[in-house]
Amino acid sequence: MALADYLQQNALVLYLYAGLLGLVVGSFLNVVVHRLPIMMEKDWRAQCLEFLDRQNQAEEDAPLSLSKPGSRCPHCGHHIRIIENIPVLSYLFLKGRCSACGEPISIRYPLVELATCLLSLAVVWGFGLSGQAAAALLLTWALIALSLIDFDHKLLPDSITLPFLWLGLLLSLFGVFTDPRSAIIGAAAGYLSLWSVYHLFRLLTGKEGMGFGDFKLLALFGAWLGWQYLPQIIMLSSLVGAVVGVGLILLRGRDRNIPIPFGPYLAVAGWISLLWGEKINQAYLNWAGL
Repeated sequence: MALADYLQQNALVLYLYAGLLGLVVGSFLNVVVHRLPIMMEKDWRAQCLEFLDRQNQAEEDAPLSLSKPGSRCPHCGHHIRIIENIPVLSYLFLKGRCSACGEPISIRYPLVELATCLLSLAVVWGFGLSGQAAAALLLTWALIALSLIDFDHKLLPDSITLPFLWLGLLLSLFGVFTDPRSAIIGAAAGYLSLWSVYHLFRLLTGKEGMGFGDFKLLALFGAWLGWQYLPQIIMLSSLVGAVVGVGLILLRGRDRNIPIPFGPYLAVAGWISLLWGEKINQAYLNWAGL
């Protein structure tokens, strides 16, 4: 019996595989979220130095990529062994502290791993063992990385956003989530809609309300799901953003003038539409009597 047939007939094993895969990918996403902004900053610095013809002043940093060097404690530089890098379990075994220096390990690491596990399970639960599930898993993992990077640095890296935008357009050729016409219109409309809001807001207030990465992220969702889902995503992201923003102001006394990144809210809304967008649209049409 082929593995695919076995998994189709044994849902529990399928979900177990999906959960374990989510934990492993979540561990890698922690690396991406930490290192990618540093890699981008080093690249920008090198480009600036080259432009200013001051290469001799470039920093002699060790090469950094997503795979090298190996993971180390940010406090003491202790090389993290394989046994210390098992998702969630290692954190519990080490009691949340580095085995060498005893400094606390951020709780966010196991939380990201658990979140990736649960979201991966939700995707497989929703799409089953299918090509849609495989594509949706990739997008889910990308959205987790984008959300955390935007939350930390107010940055949505093109190195993640643009390849997934093109992937969405390519998937439309095979009708995985939508058709090519809807995907192309969706990508253009997604970008131009927020681009227009951005410039209108800047003209009225003299301030920049969002970044260009947000335009590209909505274009990504337009490419994956089609233009028909853009209004839903915009409304959901605005609702999530308003609830979280008000909560931060009330609970933490956050200054209203401090910008809150919009990317995570777009990512949450787009992911919800990916899994349940059709049901949400149908429920709205039934409620409206259309």
